[in-house]
Amino acid sequence: MDPNLEDQPIAVARANISKLHNAVQLLRRVYFLTSRGTREAAVVPVDLGELIQQVGGVDSATAILKTHLAPK
Repeated sequence: MDPNLEDQPIAVARANISKLHNAVQLLRRVYFLTSRGTREAAVVPVDLGELIQQVGGVDSATAILKTHLAPK
């Protein structure tokens, strides 16, 4: 596992779950788990996950965050 890469193949993440956990917990990194190069899921620090739950889940958090992004 290369901790400098945001995208981590699921098989590599599974084989290195302790390293992935440490990087997320200690370095506060976000990693995307990929399958055949496509992002399938994200591993995020616990406080971010808890905030997502507090605002009503992923869909609510996504809507809130999109209102704060600059238009493209």
